[in-house]
This record gives sequence, C-alpha cells and structure tokens, in this order.
Amino acid sequence: MADERLIVALDVPNALAGLEMARRIGDAVDFYKIGLGMLTGGGLALANELKQEHGKRVFLDMKLFDIGATIEAAVRGLAQYDLDFLTVHGDPQVVRAAMEGKRGKDMKILAVTVLTSLDRADLDANLIRAGDLREITLERAARAFEAGADGVITSPQEAAGIRALPQAAGRLIVTPGVRPAGADAGDQKRIATPAQAVADGADHIVVGRPVWTAANPRAAAMAINAELASPQAKRPNR
Repeated sequence: MADERLIVALDVPNALAGLEMARRIGDAVDFYKIGLGMLTGGGLALANELKQEHGKRVFLDMKLFDIGATIEAAVRGLAQYDLDFLTVHGDPQVVRAAMEGKRGKDMKILAVTVLTSLDRADLDANLIRAGDLREITLERAARAFEAGADGVITSPQEAAGIRALPQAAGRLIVTPGVRPAGADAGDQKRIATPAQAVADGADHIVVGRPVWTAANPRAAAMAINAELASPQAKRPNR
C-alpha cells in the first residue's frame, strides 16, 4: 500500500509524538525522515524504534559539516543504527570523509546541494559566489558525486538537470520542498508537486507538514501515494 518513494518528515517535537504520528499513518508510509530539530527530543531512539520494532526505513537528516576526522567519526557512530539514509553537506571533503566513515555499511550518504529554503538573495547574503542558483546546484551535485556520494538532496526544480548529469548514473536524487497541489509552501522557496518531482528524476520525495499537520495524516499520505502512481509521475525515459 505504501510507496517507498514517499518519505514523510516527522518534524514533530519529540520521539513520543513521532511514534504517535507513525501509528496514525500506519501502513500508508514505510519511510520516515528524522531531522536535526528532534535530536534532543529522542530522535536517535525514535530512529531505532521505527527501524527495529516497526520495520520502517529511516532517513536521518543531520546535514553534517565539520573537519574530515570529525565527520568520519560521526558517520561511523551513526552507521551503527542501521539507518538507510544520512545527510551531510555536499562539500567534496565532507563527502569523502562520510563515505570513509560508513565503509562496510549499506547506509546511503546523501549530499546537500543548496538548501531548498534558499534563493539567490540568500546566497548573496552568505557570500556564495555569483551565478545562477540552478547552475551552482548542478555543479555542487556533480562534485559530490565525484567525491563518492550515494546521492544528493536537491530541490525538485533542479532534479531534471541533476538526473541528466553523467555523474548521476546509478545515484539517488531525493527532493524535499515537495508540496501537493494547493498545499502551503511554508518556508520552502523552490517547490514542486510529488508527480512533477518524480517525473523530473527524483527517486524519493520528502513531504512533512502537508502530512503531519493534516486532520487525517493517513489519508494525506494515501493521496500522495495515489499521485505517485498516476501517469503524471512517470519519467519520459522510463
């Protein structure tokens, strides 16, 4: 019943709320994302329980960034939780250290390209070099792949361009900033619908508030599953 291309972000206050939300959603979702905001609210315990007790897949979204030795040690420690996906920043030296840290584990390292909440004005404020945001995102993705990343995190608006990169063959593209038609964009600036994101090359989409704030989260997830099964979600080259 669940479509594993859908990852629901459990951006709720703590592990107890996360477990309750997973219970309400039930078999409509098999893949959950746990982010940095829940780290002090029992996020790692929640990841372990969802994985070991409920048979769910888990994406730990930590967006790690530090010197190589620290990244390698952190990833090695997190890999013990039998996670499916882990995010790090897409800087090549960070990716290389993360790949070394997960050596021997099946956990996929996903590199963050440019956060989906950012636009060109934000990059200017952060002193990121001038240029088209899309081109910068594609270049960061290519460099992350060359450094060994199993996949990238990118906005759905850049998914098609990244999928076309030679370096993207066999790699994962995971897109946050996905909103069903009519949903509030919230703090996301570069968004698309689930069907469009998948049609443009995403292997997985991440949806948070449109599911967990819904009056009926299970029904909201089921509606997204239905959209992913529609002809509109088919890639032209599939």
